[in-house]
Amino acid sequence: MTARILDGSKMAAEIRAEVAAAVKEMAASGVRPGLAVVLVGHNPASEVYVRGKVRSSEEVGIYSEKHTPPESATTQDLLDLVADLNRREEIDGILVQLPLPSHVDAKKVLLTVDPAKDVDGFHPMNVGYLSTQRPGLVPCTPAGVMEILKRSGVPVTGQEAVVVGRSDIVGKPVAMLLLNGNATVTVCHSKTRDLAEVCRRADILVAAIGRAGMITGDYVKSGATVIDVGMNQVTTRPEFDRLFAGNKKREEAFQAKGSTLAGDVHPEVASVAGAITPVPGGVGPLTIAMLMANTVKAAKMRRAASNFDLRASSNQVGVGP
Repeated sequence: MTARILDGSKMAAEIRAEVAAAVKEMAASGVRPGLAVVLVGHNPASEVYVRGKVRSSEEVGIYSEKHTPPESATTQDLLDLVADLNRREEIDGILVQLPLPSHVDAKKVLLTVDPAKDVDGFHPMNVGYLSTQRPGLVPCTPAGVMEILKRSGVPVTGQEAVVVGRSDIVGKPVAMLLLNGNATVTVCHSKTRDLAEVCRRADILVAAIGRAGMITGDYVKSGATVIDVGMNQVTTRPEFDRLFAGNKKREEAFQAKGSTLAGDVHPEVASVAGAITPVPGGVGPLTIAMLMANTVKAAKMRRAASNFDLRASSNQVGVGP
């Protein structure tokens, strides 16, 4: 058996098209959703992520602006910047790119973001909305996981779901979304006993632990749907050989770059699972697509009193209530 590959890039393109249609619909009423991204200092990885977010915003018609305080910016400097963005009516979404410099109180900065503009879905108020099934903004990667399941026709109701990883950014919110979707959910972590045995119960297995290829074939029930959230750089030959020995395409890339991207799921799982997301090209593309959807959703929710029908785009991802 070879697993069906769940193409995240294709689904992300579908979502971007739906978001662009929603933006066009809003533009007809004189409103353009706006996203502000805050990037402190010069972290190369963060700069790449932010460029992608700004480019995606432009592609779907969302107004975007980038704020780049220096590495020396203080917590108060960032609090003042966020407060200004909170006040600006044309800004619907605020994203503070992490990590922030070590001298900055990141939790304090994130807590200052207006929950109605919190397109990352990290604010405790939005976390509370998620846990109590109220309309709010949901973290982008977990929302993307649910879109993959929905668009792939994978049933959630009544299924046994196992989430490996309990981070506030992915593990906990994806577990809550699965629970809200009527799955029976188990959350695993470093203290879980007999991890492989627990994982083998899963109809839906979500790996979000940040360890390359940790989930091997003996962790997976035959026919299960496996969602790989991991994004790990493999830079050593022994690690490469453990994961990709005999893969000529990967070998060429590794030789050229000295590294390759690997998920938390070992490639051998594709011979056991019924369906699996690839890395790259699986969950990753959905994250930015869902950020775009969240920005439009925030704009609609904030302007609900201005004759925007929150149900008008309920058939479109993330842009309804």
